[in-house]
Amino acid sequence: MIDANASLEEIQRIFANDRFATEATGCRVVEAAPGHGVCEFDIEGRHINEKGGVMGGAIFTLADFAIAIAANVGEEPTVSVACSIQYMSAAHGKRLIATADADKNGRSLGFYNCLVTDELGTPVARVTGTCMHTRPKQD
Repeated sequence: MIDANASLEEIQRIFANDRFATEATGCRVVEAAPGHGVCEFDIEGRHINEKGGVMGGAIFTLADFAIAIAANVGEEPTVSVACSIQYMSAAHGKRLIATADADKNGRSLGFYNCLVTDELGTPVARVTGTCMHTRPKQD
């Protein structure tokens, strides 16, 4: 369990272990609190598809990472069980920002919304996620 009072630096260190998001995609944790997460990455060549836009998988990874922050800080370990993404617009800026918030965080399931924008405020995608709070196994 990640302590709800953990510093941003502690949370960044813990989530650095999410190596696909942090190393392959370059995602950074910007804000973290129970039920809330903000992550970003600078748009680079590795994110661009053959049409010259940001690849959908990179956008989804950023949103999924922000939801993971929102769902795990102050909670039992939590995993995604369903996600849906709607792509709204091409990014016009140089950085993508994903802001995830809990709509309802129940005993077993949590429901999250995430908006991905560029730094200019262009809405790029929205993601809804359903997550399951796991419980440590009893010996």
